[in-house]
Amino acid sequence: MRNIKRWLNKFESIKDGEAQLLHLLHNNRKFYKNTGYNVINKGRACGKILGGNLCTLNLLQGTEFMPDLKDAVLFIEDDELTFPENFDRDLQSLIHQPDFERVKGIVIGRFQLASGMGDEKLVKIIRSKRELKNIPVISNVDFGHTTPNMTFPIGGYVELIADKEAEIMIKDH
Repeated sequence: MRNIKRWLNKFESIKDGEAQLLHLLHNNRKFYKNTGYNVINKGRACGKILGGNLCTLNLLQGTEFMPDLKDAVLFIEDDELTFPENFDRDLQSLIHQPDFERVKGIVIGRFQLASGMGDEKLVKIIRSKRELKNIPVISNVDFGHTTPNMTFPIGGYVELIADKEAEIMIKDH
Protein backbone atom coordinates (compact mmCIF):
# COMPACT_ATOMS: atom_id res chain seq x y z
CA MET A 1 0.00 0.00 0.00
CA ARG A 2 1.38 3.37 -0.90
CA ASN A 3 0.73 6.49 1.12
CA ILE A 4 -1.35 9.18 -0.63
CA LYS A 5 0.21 12.65 -0.61
CA ARG A 6 -2.97 14.63 0.22
CA TRP A 7 -6.17 13.80 2.05
CA LEU A 8 -9.63 15.18 2.83
CA ASN A 9 -10.94 15.57 6.36
CA LYS A 10 -14.58 15.71 5.24
CA PHE A 11 -16.76 17.60 2.82
CA GLU A 12 -18.16 20.88 4.07
CA SER A 13 -21.60 22.42 3.55
CA ILE A 14 -23.15 19.55 1.61
CA LYS A 15 -26.22 20.60 -0.41
CA ASP A 16 -29.36 18.58 -1.13
CA GLY A 17 -30.42 16.81 -4.31
CA GLU A 18 -28.40 16.71 -7.51
CA ALA A 19 -26.21 19.53 -6.28
CA GLN A 20 -24.88 17.19 -3.60
CA LEU A 21 -23.24 14.92 -6.16
CA LEU A 22 -21.66 17.84 -8.01
CA HIS A 23 -20.57 19.27 -4.69
CA LEU A 24 -18.92 16.03 -3.67
CA LEU A 25 -17.14 15.78 -6.98
CA HIS A 26 -16.00 19.36 -7.44
CA ASN A 27 -16.66 21.90 -4.71
CA ASN A 28 -15.50 22.81 -1.24
CA ARG A 29 -12.90 20.11 -0.93
CA LYS A 30 -10.07 21.13 1.35
CA PHE A 31 -7.02 18.94 0.98
CA TYR A 32 -4.46 18.48 3.75
CA LYS A 33 -0.88 17.50 3.19
CA ASN A 34 -0.24 13.92 4.20
CA THR A 35 2.96 13.56 6.20
CA GLY A 36 3.07 9.81 5.59
CA TYR A 37 2.73 6.78 7.78
CA ASN A 38 4.07 7.05 11.33
CA VAL A 39 6.00 4.25 12.97
CA ILE A 40 5.13 4.30 16.66
CA ASN A 41 6.65 0.92 17.54
CA LYS A 42 9.23 -0.71 15.32
CA GLY A 43 9.09 -4.34 14.29
CA ARG A 44 7.87 -6.82 11.72
CA ALA A 45 4.65 -8.79 11.72
CA CYS A 46 2.64 -11.13 9.56
CA GLY A 47 -0.91 -12.11 10.32
CA LYS A 48 -4.59 -12.27 9.60
CA ILE A 49 -6.25 -8.89 9.00
CA LEU A 50 -8.95 -7.99 11.54
CA GLY A 51 -10.50 -4.75 12.61
CA GLY A 52 -12.47 -1.74 11.55
CA ASN A 53 -13.97 1.06 13.57
CA LEU A 54 -12.72 0.61 17.15
CA CYS A 55 -16.00 1.62 18.84
CA THR A 56 -17.96 -0.77 16.62
CA LEU A 57 -15.46 -3.60 17.11
CA ASN A 58 -15.76 -3.16 20.87
CA LEU A 59 -19.54 -3.59 20.62
CA LEU A 60 -18.82 -7.21 19.67
CA GLN A 61 -17.04 -7.93 22.96
CA GLY A 62 -18.75 -10.71 24.89
CA THR A 63 -20.77 -11.87 21.89
CA GLU A 64 -20.35 -14.83 19.57
CA PHE A 65 -19.44 -12.32 16.84
CA MET A 66 -16.20 -11.06 18.45
CA PRO A 67 -13.40 -12.26 16.18
CA ASP A 68 -10.57 -14.41 17.46
CA LEU A 69 -7.53 -12.15 17.96
CA LYS A 70 -4.94 -14.94 17.72
CA ASP A 71 -2.22 -14.13 15.16
CA ALA A 72 -4.08 -11.01 13.98
CA VAL A 73 -2.83 -7.70 12.68
CA LEU A 74 -5.46 -5.22 13.83
CA PHE A 75 -6.55 -2.40 11.53
CA ILE A 76 -8.38 0.09 13.75
CA GLU A 77 -9.73 3.59 13.23
CA ASP A 78 -12.31 5.90 14.73
CA ASP A 79 -14.51 8.80 13.66
CA GLU A 80 -14.83 12.46 14.62
CA LEU A 81 -17.03 11.58 17.60
CA THR A 82 -14.06 10.06 19.37
CA PHE A 83 -11.52 12.03 21.36
CA PRO A 84 -8.12 10.98 22.72
CA GLU A 85 -9.38 9.85 26.14
CA ASN A 86 -12.17 7.81 24.58
CA PHE A 87 -9.81 6.18 22.09
CA ASP A 88 -7.44 5.35 24.96
CA ARG A 89 -10.24 3.69 26.93
CA ASP A 90 -11.58 1.79 23.90
CA LEU A 91 -8.11 0.55 23.00
CA GLN A 92 -7.53 -0.62 26.58
CA SER A 93 -10.85 -2.48 26.48
CA LEU A 94 -9.73 -4.29 23.32
CA ILE A 95 -6.39 -5.14 24.95
CA HIS A 96 -8.30 -6.94 27.75
CA GLN A 97 -9.94 -9.35 25.29
CA PRO A 98 -8.99 -13.05 25.27
CA ASP A 99 -5.87 -13.83 23.23
CA PHE A 100 -4.89 -10.18 22.73
CA GLU A 101 -1.37 -11.21 23.74
CA ARG A 102 -1.24 -13.11 20.42
CA VAL A 103 -1.91 -9.98 18.32
CA LYS A 104 1.03 -9.50 15.93
CA GLY A 105 0.71 -5.80 15.06
CA ILE A 106 -1.57 -2.78 14.83
CA VAL A 107 -2.30 -0.41 11.95
CA ILE A 108 -4.19 2.77 12.86
CA GLY A 109 -6.18 4.81 10.35
CA ARG A 110 -5.90 8.58 10.10
CA PHE A 111 -8.11 10.52 12.53
CA GLN A 112 -10.51 13.25 11.50
CA LEU A 113 -9.39 16.68 12.69
CA ALA A 114 -12.46 17.13 14.91
CA SER A 115 -11.30 14.22 17.08
CA GLY A 116 -8.43 16.29 18.46
CA MET A 117 -6.12 13.29 18.12
CA GLY A 118 -2.68 14.48 17.11
CA ASP A 119 0.45 12.43 16.54
CA GLU A 120 1.90 13.25 19.97
CA LYS A 121 -1.29 12.25 21.81
CA LEU A 122 -1.55 8.99 19.89
CA VAL A 123 2.09 8.10 20.55
CA LYS A 124 1.57 8.81 24.26
CA ILE A 125 -1.50 6.54 24.34
CA ILE A 126 0.21 3.69 22.50
CA ARG A 127 3.38 3.87 24.59
CA SER A 128 1.33 3.86 27.80
CA LYS A 129 0.16 0.31 27.01
CA ARG A 130 2.70 -2.26 28.20
CA GLU A 131 0.85 -4.89 26.14
CA LEU A 132 1.82 -3.03 22.94
CA LYS A 133 5.50 -2.60 23.79
CA ASN A 134 6.75 -5.49 21.67
CA ILE A 135 4.51 -5.30 18.62
CA PRO A 136 4.80 -3.00 15.60
CA VAL A 137 2.34 -0.12 15.48
CA ILE A 138 1.90 2.07 12.39
CA SER A 139 -0.45 5.07 12.29
CA ASN A 140 -1.74 7.75 9.91
CA VAL A 141 -2.74 5.12 7.35
CA ASP A 142 -5.25 5.83 4.56
CA PHE A 143 -8.38 4.09 5.83
CA GLY A 144 -11.33 5.02 7.99
CA HIS A 145 -13.32 8.23 8.02
CA THR A 146 -11.04 10.38 5.84
CA THR A 147 -10.58 10.47 2.07
CA PRO A 148 -8.87 8.88 0.23
CA ASN A 149 -9.11 5.53 1.90
CA MET A 150 -8.16 2.04 0.96
CA THR A 151 -10.10 -1.12 1.52
CA PHE A 152 -8.41 -3.86 3.51
CA PRO A 153 -9.64 -7.45 3.27
CA ILE A 154 -10.78 -8.68 6.69
CA GLY A 155 -9.58 -12.26 7.00
CA GLY A 156 -6.81 -11.64 4.47
CA TYR A 157 -3.13 -11.82 5.27
CA VAL A 158 -0.78 -8.86 5.71
CA GLU A 159 2.90 -8.25 6.32
CA LEU A 160 4.06 -5.16 8.22
CA ILE A 161 7.54 -3.72 8.29
CA ALA A 162 7.83 -0.86 10.76
CA ASP A 163 11.31 0.59 10.82
CA LYS A 164 12.53 4.03 9.78
CA GLU A 165 9.70 3.85 7.26
CA ALA A 166 6.59 1.70 7.20
CA GLU A 167 5.53 -0.89 4.66
CA ILE A 168 2.13 -2.57 4.65
CA MET A 169 1.84 -5.41 2.16
CA ILE A 170 -1.42 -7.27 1.63
CA LYS A 171 -0.25 -10.79 0.82
CA ASP A 172 -3.52 -12.66 0.47
CA HIS A 173 -7.20 -11.79 0.44
